[in-house]
Amino acid sequence: MKNCFDGVRGKLGFGCMRLPMLEDKVDTEKFSAMVDAFIDAGFNYFDTAKGYVRGLSESALKACLTSRYPRDKYLIADKLSSPHFKTEDEIRPIFEGQLEALGVDYIDYYLMHAQDKGNFEKYKSCRAYETALELLREGKIRHFGISFHDTADLLETILTEYPEIEFVQIQLNYADYEDPSVQSRLCLETCTRHGKPVIVMEPVKGGTLVRLPDTATDIFKSLGNMSPASYAIRFAAGCGGVAVVLSGMGDIDMVLDNTGYMRDFKPLSDVELDAVARVLDIIKGAGAIPCTDCKYCMELCPKNIAIPALFACLNTKRSFNYWNADYYYSIHTDGRGKAVDCIGCGRCEGVCPQHLPIRKLLGEVASEFEKKEK
Repeated sequence: MKNCFDGVRGKLGFGCMRLPMLEDKVDTEKFSAMVDAFIDAGFNYFDTAKGYVRGLSESALKACLTSRYPRDKYLIADKLSSPHFKTEDEIRPIFEGQLEALGVDYIDYYLMHAQDKGNFEKYKSCRAYETALELLREGKIRHFGISFHDTADLLETILTEYPEIEFVQIQLNYADYEDPSVQSRLCLETCTRHGKPVIVMEPVKGGTLVRLPDTATDIFKSLGNMSPASYAIRFAAGCGGVAVVLSGMGDIDMVLDNTGYMRDFKPLSDVELDAVARVLDIIKGAGAIPCTDCKYCMELCPKNIAIPALFACLNTKRSFNYWNADYYYSIHTDGRGKAVDCIGCGRCEGVCPQHLPIRKLLGEVASEFEKKEK
């Protein structure tokens, strides 16, 4: 069976979410130079969406890529995003508008954007998947996939219900790989089990794996002169089943750095993986709740609170101050108890192998994530 990513050159994709700006417009001179450097380095995958860069990303690609290069020099991934439609009848006009904004006759990779429990139900009720598959049969899109932010169980449901999905875009980086709230490894394994190649988003976790504490940076410096981003992106690219790793590049220096180490990609060595593990210990160590995700507490919780996942969200918030912690908190409390719902019965603490003060810690979780309800 032909791999849908056979035409992709290299394992690095250009994420067009953070482009160089000139006041309130994309700096097309700088962006064109970045596009040129990316293509000259041998890469061809560009990722965008209707809402990126305040709605300017698609038209910037027309100005700096599609109007300047023949169609066989690039591949474009675009998305159907939930905020832009409410009914089935709105989907095709949105898609046609995307073709016009990009200046192309077809889109190489079209994704149902940011699938989680709520979005999936909306896309189903609006027959968005069915419409995308019609566009696929018509040749207006070449490959059909999803981007995903939720638990591996929901991903299993979606891939079972829609086996026509050709690929999946997931959040994956060395900080989230074993994180019980993000479930990167579990989602990757689910894709592998279904035979779906993976596109990686957030390989540097919104930049937090670049802006490291000095002690963590020193560990990487001891290995040579490669950037912190290089270890994060190469970690993601080295995971089995990963076809492309997206990097949201905002200036020419990022392009040159990323293409420099990805042009002749080599997975992390054992020494580098050890360094990554030590860096992760440093950035997650301060103030982290030492929960091992055994889930014994959940078996006895009368309020059905996903305690380990909520602790993981708080750890991520404290360690990285990253917006996605709030997003995943909403996922793990959707249809379940929130931290504020704890009635203080103490059953969880009686079975916790780590002897954690779970009731007190849930109070800290509630203070961080439910401030508006207080």
